[in-house]
Amino acid sequence: MSNFWKKLKKPFFVLAPMADVTDAAFRELIAKYSRHGKSYGGPDVFWTEFVSADGLSSAGQKKLLPDLWYSKDEHPIVAQIFGANPENFYKTAKLIKKLGFDGIDINMGCPDRSVEKQGAGAALIKNIKLAKELIMAAQKGGGGLPVSVKTRIGYNKNQIDEWVPALLETGIAALTIHARTRKEMSLVPARWEDVKEVVALRDKLGVNTLIIGNGDAKDLADAREKAKASGADGVMLGRAIFGNPWLFNQDSLLQCSQEHWSRESAEVREKLKVMVEHTELFEKKLGKIKNFAIMKKHYKAYVHGFDGAKELRVKLMDAKDAKEVGGIVKEFLSM
Repeated sequence: MSNFWKKLKKPFFVLAPMADVTDAAFRELIAKYSRHGKSYGGPDVFWTEFVSADGLSSAGQKKLLPDLWYSKDEHPIVAQIFGANPENFYKTAKLIKKLGFDGIDINMGCPDRSVEKQGAGAALIKNIKLAKELIMAAQKGGGGLPVSVKTRIGYNKNQIDEWVPALLETGIAALTIHARTRKEMSLVPARWEDVKEVVALRDKLGVNTLIIGNGDAKDLADAREKAKASGADGVMLGRAIFGNPWLFNQDSLLQCSQEHWSRESAEVREKLKVMVEHTELFEKKLGKIKNFAIMKKHYKAYVHGFDGAKELRVKLMDAKDAKEVGGIVKEFLSM
């Protein structure tokens, strides 16, 4: 089976998996407006939200499958899973292959307490033996699908020297390093010098695993600088995608980081038009499955930096469905 990781041009830029953010609706929108698959478009790799391997191996599988929905325009796409049961990783990897994914990613960095109570996520940093067993189970179940890992530099302190070699010796295709410890969450600036340390360790060990840096990349230009400084093969962008499905489109004139626009500007009209489209797509794909309130974190990101933004946000926070959101935006633009 083809390993898509080997075909990526460096540095490459990938979309972070974020629970209740990078769902099937938002990823479809990102693929469209970041011109994925076209010249100067991206992202180079998509990730799903993380999904429980235990849940996917249980009678409740059907309820979780929407988290693994994706469109034909999202390849290559990696399914991210979490858990602490090798047998369920094996079963889930077989399912992921059957569903047509291009790779499997294991979350070994999530600091959520409910995830860690299962021995999963960042808790695996403290259980190297189990972490390796999970990787091998996914590799075996995936039957040739490339397996990658997303993790942190350590639990309470920098553990790169013991943690990273253990992961690399399993032959994973890629390793995403969130340049903070679990203890630090996202409360301190990401230390890209630690990503550089991981790259040097990879080179010293002579393995082919790609290293992806993660943490605080503001946009593609910033990501490119971070890749150059650290030597990382790629950069994962997460929070920068909020309200900015154009993020990976290098030709986009709509730079969402600008400080202030007038409400009549073409940029504001475009942002709000796409926000309504995002809402309609969410309702169409996931409306019967997920809570509409999920969209409200997106409204906060789309609606800022222009005249009347605060008032518009207040109205959107009370909206109940896509039709109401469309009406609120239409009224705002006609004022």
